[in-house]
Amino acid sequence: MTMRLVSWKRWLGGAVAAGLLGGCSGVQYYGNPELPRPPSNTPLEYFSVNWWAALAPPQTLEYGPRETATPAYDAVSRTTVALTRDGFARGVGPDGQVKWKYKAGSRFNAGARVVDGVAYVPGGDGVLYALDAASGEEKWKYVAGEALATVPVVSNGLVLVASESDTLFAVKIADGQWAWQYRRDPPTGFTVRGASRPLVREGVAYIGFSDGFVVALSVDDGGVTWERSLSGAGSEFLDVDSSPVMDASGQLYVASYKSGIFALEAESGDLVWNTAVAGMTSLLVSGQVLFAAGDGRVDAYLAETGRLLWSHPLGERAAFAPVFAQGMLLVPTSSSLLFLEPNTGRSRVSWNPGSGITAPPFAAGRQLFVLSNNGYLYSLNMNGIDG
Repeated sequence: MTMRLVSWKRWLGGAVAAGLLGGCSGVQYYGNPELPRPPSNTPLEYFSVNWWAALAPPQTLEYGPRETATPAYDAVSRTTVALTRDGFARGVGPDGQVKWKYKAGSRFNAGARVVDGVAYVPGGDGVLYALDAASGEEKWKYVAGEALATVPVVSNGLVLVASESDTLFAVKIADGQWAWQYRRDPPTGFTVRGASRPLVREGVAYIGFSDGFVVALSVDDGGVTWERSLSGAGSEFLDVDSSPVMDASGQLYVASYKSGIFALEAESGDLVWNTAVAGMTSLLVSGQVLFAAGDGRVDAYLAETGRLLWSHPLGERAAFAPVFAQGMLLVPTSSSLLFLEPNTGRSRVSWNPGSGITAPPFAAGRQLFVLSNNGYLYSLNMNGIDG
């Protein structure tokens, strides 16, 4: 059932405000729409819910976390594209109503990317789908034959997407034909579930692999520009599954699950600095600050030197890829969506729309699209916080 919120969005603002008063931190608000709770304290609004849509409600005794695919958004048609564990891609309109749905072969491991009205959908069934974002009409599909595990990247007339089996595929936007691929052999020991989404800058794709290497490839033909081992000797948990990020000066940052965070020269792969904080799985850079999230913590580092600025313990196993929205750092965890002040790491509010959030939200201006582990898609209006 899809519902339109009117009065509920007003009292939601009051409920989250409880976490904004008097320097409180770690305040929980459980927003499962089937279990509404009354407002509390001053109705100071930070965000409001525009609508929610029940896309794939959980079944009895179903394993979690369940939803791992970040939503995507087409600003022209005002359509949100959500991929859920039941194998459906859905287009949801600005009123919260499902406009279209498309059935893939299996569940999705990562979200879609929308470019010029086309949604590029990475299938857990090993197929890359190109769908019209407004209508869901299939334009083409490419059979990779390996479960696809990253949000696609569109650059230089190609769609780049990585698989769970350490292959990066490059497919032509125009017709879905194979252009090139690059593969590394996984290590013999245990690895961390996930894959590195490529970062493309000036015709070069930077990507990590489960054998502990980060590689720079020519986007034109997949040729290797340089490669570097980050995880050293051994055969287990060497993964460089974090998506590389780059700052305004062109410095590259990537994380090894085993050996910590590395700052590298983008042109050569030469080491600038390394901080040996194991367990980090995602990075985000903003200005002169590098944010890292992983097992049980979220950190902020000075990008130039790697000096730790602050660390926020989570009290649970992991955090997923953080995003920025209206001046706040949003960290999805298995229990809630955590709102942190990026300057201090202070928690302002923690919102749980139902069984936590393991799919990173998608920010589009003041709008934030959130897919909960209960299979509900939310559209939030972000108002920001002063001071």
